[in-house]
Amino acid sequence: MDGLLECNITEAALKLFVDMNNSGCSPHIFTYNLLLDAHGKSKRIGELFELYNQMLCRGCKPNIITHNIVISALVKSNSLNKALDLYYELVSGDSSPTPCTYGPLIDGLLKAGRSEEAMTIFEEMSDYQCKPNCAIYNILINGFGKSGNVDIACDLFKRMVKEGLRPDLKSYTILVECLCMAGRVDDAVHYFEELKLTGLDPDTISYNLMINGLGKSGRLEESLSLLTEMKNRGVSPDLYTYNAFIFHFGNAGMVDQAGKMFEELQLMGLEPNVFTFNALIRGHSMSGNKDQAFSIFKKMMIVGCSPNAGTFAQLPNKF
Repeated sequence: MDGLLECNITEAALKLFVDMNNSGCSPHIFTYNLLLDAHGKSKRIGELFELYNQMLCRGCKPNIITHNIVISALVKSNSLNKALDLYYELVSGDSSPTPCTYGPLIDGLLKAGRSEEAMTIFEEMSDYQCKPNCAIYNILINGFGKSGNVDIACDLFKRMVKEGLRPDLKSYTILVECLCMAGRVDDAVHYFEELKLTGLDPDTISYNLMINGLGKSGRLEESLSLLTEMKNRGVSPDLYTYNAFIFHFGNAGMVDQAGKMFEELQLMGLEPNVFTFNALIRGHSMSGNKDQAFSIFKKMMIVGCSPNAGTFAQLPNKF
Protein backbone atom coordinates (compact mmCIF):
# COMPACT_ATOMS: atom_id res chain seq x y z
CA MET A 1 0.00 0.00 0.00
CA ASP A 2 2.85 2.36 0.87
CA GLY A 3 4.45 1.67 -2.53
CA LEU A 4 1.20 2.34 -4.39
CA LEU A 5 0.71 5.66 -2.59
CA GLU A 6 4.30 6.72 -3.23
CA CYS A 7 3.62 6.16 -6.93
CA ASN A 8 0.36 8.16 -6.65
CA ILE A 9 -1.73 5.10 -7.50
CA THR A 10 -4.26 6.08 -4.84
CA GLU A 11 -7.30 4.23 -6.23
CA ALA A 12 -5.42 0.91 -6.23
CA ALA A 13 -4.27 1.57 -2.63
CA LEU A 14 -7.87 2.27 -1.55
CA LYS A 15 -9.07 -0.92 -3.26
CA LEU A 16 -6.37 -2.85 -1.43
CA PHE A 17 -7.56 -1.27 1.84
CA VAL A 18 -11.16 -2.39 1.17
CA ASP A 19 -9.97 -5.91 0.31
CA MET A 20 -7.95 -5.91 3.53
CA ASN A 21 -11.07 -5.03 5.56
CA ASN A 22 -13.22 -7.59 3.75
CA SER A 23 -10.73 -10.34 4.45
CA GLY A 24 -11.04 -9.69 8.20
CA CYS A 25 -7.62 -8.06 8.56
CA SER A 26 -7.80 -5.07 10.93
CA PRO A 27 -5.84 -2.07 9.64
CA HIS A 28 -3.02 -0.77 11.83
CA ILE A 29 -2.62 2.92 12.74
CA PHE A 30 0.27 3.09 10.24
CA THR A 31 -2.11 2.00 7.45
CA TYR A 32 -4.74 4.57 8.42
CA ASN A 33 -2.13 7.32 8.56
CA LEU A 34 -0.90 6.46 5.06
CA LEU A 35 -4.40 6.77 3.62
CA LEU A 36 -5.34 9.83 5.65
CA ASP A 37 -2.18 11.56 4.45
CA ALA A 38 -2.96 10.60 0.83
CA HIS A 39 -6.48 12.05 1.14
CA GLY A 40 -5.06 15.23 2.68
CA LYS A 41 -2.49 15.72 -0.06
CA SER A 42 -5.18 15.12 -2.72
CA LYS A 43 -7.45 17.65 -0.94
CA ARG A 44 -10.14 14.97 -0.55
CA ILE A 45 -11.09 16.33 2.83
CA GLY A 46 -14.52 14.67 2.99
CA GLU A 47 -13.02 11.21 2.42
CA LEU A 48 -10.32 11.98 4.99
CA PHE A 49 -12.82 12.68 7.77
CA GLU A 50 -14.95 9.69 6.76
CA LEU A 51 -11.89 7.45 7.14
CA TYR A 52 -10.87 9.17 10.39
CA ASN A 53 -14.32 8.56 11.91
CA GLN A 54 -14.26 4.94 10.71
CA MET A 55 -10.91 4.52 12.41
CA LEU A 56 -12.25 5.88 15.72
CA CYS A 57 -15.37 3.67 15.52
CA ARG A 58 -13.17 0.62 15.09
CA GLY A 59 -11.25 1.45 18.23
CA CYS A 60 -7.98 2.31 16.49
CA LYS A 61 -6.35 4.98 18.65
CA PRO A 62 -4.91 7.94 16.70
CA ASN A 63 -1.33 9.01 17.35
CA ILE A 64 0.33 12.41 16.93
CA ILE A 65 0.93 11.76 13.21
CA THR A 66 -2.82 11.14 12.76
CA HIS A 67 -3.67 14.33 14.62
CA ASN A 68 -1.16 16.35 12.58
CA ILE A 69 -2.76 15.10 9.35
CA VAL A 70 -6.26 15.96 10.63
CA ILE A 71 -5.21 19.42 11.88
CA SER A 72 -3.67 20.18 8.49
CA ALA A 73 -6.86 19.00 6.73
CA LEU A 74 -9.06 21.15 8.98
CA VAL A 75 -6.96 24.22 8.19
CA LYS A 76 -7.13 23.49 4.46
CA SER A 77 -10.93 23.11 4.66
CA ASN A 78 -11.25 26.54 6.33
CA SER A 79 -12.14 24.98 9.68
CA LEU A 80 -9.38 26.79 11.53
CA ASN A 81 -11.22 27.01 14.85
CA LYS A 82 -11.89 23.26 14.80
CA ALA A 83 -8.18 22.71 14.14
CA LEU A 84 -7.36 24.89 17.16
CA ASP A 85 -9.88 22.98 19.29
CA LEU A 86 -8.18 19.70 18.36
CA TYR A 87 -4.76 21.20 19.14
CA TYR A 88 -5.83 22.34 22.61
CA GLU A 89 -7.46 18.95 23.21
CA LEU A 90 -4.13 17.32 22.35
CA VAL A 91 -1.94 19.50 24.57
CA SER A 92 -4.35 19.13 27.48
CA GLY A 93 -3.89 15.37 27.27
CA ASP A 94 -0.79 13.21 27.01
CA SER A 95 0.13 13.99 23.39
CA SER A 96 3.36 15.79 22.58
CA PRO A 97 2.94 18.17 19.61
CA THR A 98 5.63 18.38 16.92
CA PRO A 99 6.58 21.15 14.48
CA CYS A 100 4.19 19.45 12.01
CA THR A 101 1.38 20.16 14.48
CA TYR A 102 2.22 23.85 14.66
CA GLY A 103 3.08 24.59 11.02
CA PRO A 104 -0.45 24.36 9.53
CA LEU A 105 -1.98 26.18 12.54
CA ILE A 106 0.44 29.12 12.38
CA ASP A 107 0.16 29.30 8.59
CA GLY A 108 -3.64 29.21 8.72
CA LEU A 109 -3.82 31.91 11.39
CA LEU A 110 -1.46 34.21 9.50
CA LYS A 111 -3.38 33.78 6.24
CA ALA A 112 -6.61 34.55 8.14
CA GLY A 113 -5.09 37.80 9.42
CA ARG A 114 -4.93 36.47 12.98
CA SER A 115 -1.26 37.29 13.49
CA GLU A 116 -1.42 37.80 17.27
CA GLU A 117 -2.90 34.32 17.72
CA ALA A 118 -0.24 32.92 15.39
CA MET A 119 2.49 34.39 17.60
CA THR A 120 0.76 33.07 20.73
CA ILE A 121 0.73 29.54 19.29
CA PHE A 122 4.36 29.96 18.22
CA GLU A 123 5.44 31.08 21.70
CA GLU A 124 3.54 28.13 23.22
CA MET A 125 5.81 25.67 21.43
CA SER A 126 8.47 25.88 24.13
CA ASP A 127 5.82 25.19 26.80
CA TYR A 128 5.38 21.74 25.27
CA GLN A 129 9.10 21.09 24.69
CA CYS A 130 8.71 21.55 20.95
CA LYS A 131 11.59 23.49 19.41
CA PRO A 132 10.73 25.56 16.32
CA ASN A 133 12.59 24.47 13.21
CA CYS A 134 13.51 26.33 10.04
CA ALA A 135 10.15 25.47 8.40
CA ILE A 136 8.22 27.11 11.26
CA TYR A 137 10.28 30.29 10.99
CA ASN A 138 9.82 30.31 7.21
CA ILE A 139 6.03 30.21 7.69
CA LEU A 140 6.21 33.11 10.15
CA ILE A 141 8.57 35.21 7.99
CA ASN A 142 6.36 34.64 4.95
CA GLY A 143 3.13 35.39 6.80
CA PHE A 144 4.30 38.62 8.41
CA GLY A 145 6.31 39.75 5.37
CA LYS A 146 3.47 39.23 2.88
CA SER A 147 1.03 41.10 5.14
CA GLY A 148 3.32 44.14 5.11
CA ASN A 149 4.96 43.60 8.51
CA VAL A 150 8.45 43.39 7.03
CA ASP A 151 10.22 44.62 10.18
CA ILE A 152 8.69 41.74 12.16
CA ALA A 153 9.71 39.34 9.38
CA CYS A 154 13.31 40.61 9.59
CA ASP A 155 13.28 40.33 13.40
CA LEU A 156 12.06 36.72 13.14
CA PHE A 157 14.85 35.94 10.67
CA LYS A 158 17.42 37.37 13.10
CA ARG A 159 15.83 35.48 16.00
CA MET A 160 16.10 32.23 14.06
CA VAL A 161 19.84 32.80 13.53
CA LYS A 162 20.31 33.81 17.19
CA GLU A 163 18.66 30.57 18.30
CA GLY A 164 21.23 28.58 16.34
CA LEU A 165 19.10 27.67 13.33
CA ARG A 166 20.70 28.03 9.92
CA PRO A 167 18.36 29.73 7.45
CA ASP A 168 17.89 27.71 4.27
CA LEU A 169 17.46 28.95 0.70
CA LYS A 170 13.70 29.22 1.24
CA SER A 171 14.25 31.49 4.28
CA TYR A 172 16.35 33.90 2.26
CA THR A 173 14.09 33.72 -0.80
CA ILE A 174 11.00 34.55 1.24
CA LEU A 175 12.72 37.48 2.95
CA VAL A 176 14.10 38.83 -0.35
CA GLU A 177 10.64 38.65 -1.92
CA CYS A 178 8.96 40.42 1.01
CA LEU A 179 11.59 43.17 1.10
CA CYS A 180 11.27 43.75 -2.65
CA MET A 181 7.48 43.89 -2.32
CA ALA A 182 7.92 46.57 0.35
CA GLY A 183 10.29 48.55 -1.88
CA ARG A 184 13.26 47.89 0.40
CA VAL A 185 15.52 46.73 -2.40
CA ASP A 186 18.81 47.61 -0.68
CA ASP A 187 17.86 45.35 2.23
CA ALA A 188 16.85 42.63 -0.23
CA VAL A 189 20.26 42.91 -1.95
CA HIS A 190 21.96 42.62 1.45
CA TYR A 191 20.21 39.32 2.25
CA PHE A 192 20.67 38.04 -1.31
CA GLU A 193 24.42 38.59 -1.02
CA GLU A 194 24.43 37.09 2.48
CA LEU A 195 22.84 33.86 1.28
CA LYS A 196 25.74 33.36 -1.14
CA LEU A 197 28.29 34.12 1.59
CA THR A 198 26.77 31.39 3.78
CA GLY A 199 27.48 28.82 1.07
CA LEU A 200 23.96 28.54 -0.29
CA ASP A 201 23.40 28.58 -4.07
CA PRO A 202 20.64 30.87 -5.33
CA ASP A 203 18.20 29.16 -7.69
CA THR A 204 16.16 30.54 -10.58
CA ILE A 205 13.36 31.67 -8.25
CA SER A 206 15.63 33.67 -5.95
CA TYR A 207 17.45 35.28 -8.89
CA ASN A 208 14.11 36.15 -10.54
CA LEU A 209 12.82 37.84 -7.39
CA MET A 210 15.96 39.94 -7.06
CA ILE A 211 16.06 40.79 -10.78
CA ASN A 212 12.40 41.85 -10.68
CA GLY A 213 12.91 43.88 -7.50
CA LEU A 214 15.86 45.75 -9.01
CA GLY A 215 13.95 46.27 -12.26
CA LYS A 216 10.98 47.79 -10.42
CA SER A 217 13.39 50.26 -8.81
CA GLY A 218 14.85 51.20 -12.19
CA ARG A 219 18.19 49.57 -11.34
CA LEU A 220 18.45 47.77 -14.68
CA GLU A 221 22.25 47.68 -14.87
CA GLU A 222 22.35 45.80 -11.56
CA SER A 223 19.65 43.40 -12.72
CA LEU A 224 21.64 42.73 -15.92
CA SER A 225 24.72 41.99 -13.80
CA LEU A 226 22.65 39.44 -11.90
CA LEU A 227 21.58 37.82 -15.17
CA THR A 228 25.25 37.43 -16.14
CA GLU A 229 26.08 36.06 -12.68
CA MET A 230 23.15 33.69 -12.91
CA LYS A 231 24.36 32.23 -16.21
CA ASN A 232 27.97 32.00 -14.96
CA ARG A 233 26.76 29.98 -11.97
CA GLY A 234 24.97 27.56 -14.29
CA VAL A 235 21.49 28.69 -13.25
CA SER A 236 19.22 28.80 -16.30
CA PRO A 237 17.01 31.87 -16.76
CA ASP A 238 13.36 30.96 -17.39
CA LEU A 239 10.46 32.76 -19.05
CA TYR A 240 9.77 34.74 -15.86
CA THR A 241 13.35 36.08 -15.98
CA TYR A 242 12.99 37.35 -19.52
CA ASN A 243 9.47 38.66 -18.99
CA ALA A 244 10.71 40.75 -16.07
CA PHE A 245 13.46 42.29 -18.23
CA ILE A 246 11.11 42.93 -21.16
CA PHE A 247 8.57 44.60 -18.87
CA HIS A 248 11.07 46.80 -17.01
CA PHE A 249 13.03 47.75 -20.14
CA GLY A 250 9.75 48.70 -21.80
CA ASN A 251 8.73 50.83 -18.81
CA ALA A 252 12.09 52.61 -18.99
CA GLY A 253 11.62 53.33 -22.71
CA MET A 254 14.46 50.96 -23.60
CA VAL A 255 12.47 49.08 -26.23
CA ASP A 256 15.53 47.94 -28.21
CA GLN A 257 16.87 46.14 -25.13
CA ALA A 258 13.41 44.67 -24.55
CA GLY A 259 13.45 43.38 -28.12
CA LYS A 260 16.88 41.79 -27.59
CA MET A 261 15.56 39.97 -24.53
CA PHE A 262 12.61 38.75 -26.61
CA GLU A 263 15.02 37.35 -29.21
CA GLU A 264 17.25 35.77 -26.57
CA LEU A 265 14.42 33.94 -24.82
CA GLN A 266 13.47 32.32 -28.13
CA LEU A 267 17.09 31.33 -28.79
CA MET A 268 17.00 29.68 -25.35
CA GLY A 269 14.11 27.51 -26.58
CA LEU A 270 11.52 29.30 -24.44
CA GLU A 271 8.05 30.08 -25.76
CA PRO A 272 6.74 33.62 -25.19
CA ASN A 273 3.38 33.83 -23.43
CA VAL A 274 0.67 36.49 -23.33
CA PHE A 275 2.57 38.44 -20.62
CA THR A 276 5.66 38.56 -22.88
CA PHE A 277 3.72 40.02 -25.80
CA ASN A 278 1.73 42.39 -23.58
CA ALA A 279 4.96 43.75 -22.07
CA LEU A 280 6.45 44.33 -25.53
CA ILE A 281 3.27 45.99 -26.81
CA ARG A 282 3.14 48.16 -23.69
CA GLY A 283 6.77 49.24 -24.10
CA HIS A 284 6.29 50.30 -27.71
CA SER A 285 2.97 52.01 -26.99
CA MET A 286 4.51 54.01 -24.14
CA SER A 287 7.41 55.01 -26.41
CA GLY A 288 5.00 56.18 -29.12
CA ASN A 289 5.89 53.35 -31.53
CA LYS A 290 2.30 52.61 -32.59
CA ASP A 291 3.17 50.67 -35.74
CA GLN A 292 5.64 48.47 -33.87
CA ALA A 293 3.08 47.81 -31.13
CA PHE A 294 0.56 46.61 -33.72
CA SER A 295 3.25 44.61 -35.51
CA ILE A 296 3.93 42.68 -32.28
CA PHE A 297 0.19 42.18 -31.79
CA LYS A 298 -0.04 40.64 -35.29
CA LYS A 299 2.96 38.42 -34.58
CA MET A 300 1.27 37.30 -31.37
CA MET A 301 -1.82 36.24 -33.35
CA ILE A 302 0.28 34.47 -36.00
CA VAL A 303 2.13 32.31 -33.43
CA GLY A 304 -1.20 31.37 -31.83
CA CYS A 305 -0.85 33.22 -28.52
CA SER A 306 -4.35 34.30 -27.50
CA PRO A 307 -4.64 37.94 -26.39
CA ASN A 308 -6.36 38.85 -23.13
CA ALA A 309 -7.97 42.02 -21.80
CA GLY A 310 -4.51 43.32 -20.87
CA THR A 311 -3.38 43.04 -24.50
CA PHE A 312 -6.09 45.35 -25.79
CA ALA A 313 -5.53 47.74 -22.88
CA GLN A 314 -1.87 48.14 -23.94
CA LEU A 315 -2.56 48.70 -27.64
CA PRO A 316 -2.53 52.33 -28.87
CA ASN A 317 -5.91 53.84 -29.78
CA LYS A 318 -5.99 53.01 -33.45
CA PHE A 319 -9.27 51.15 -33.81
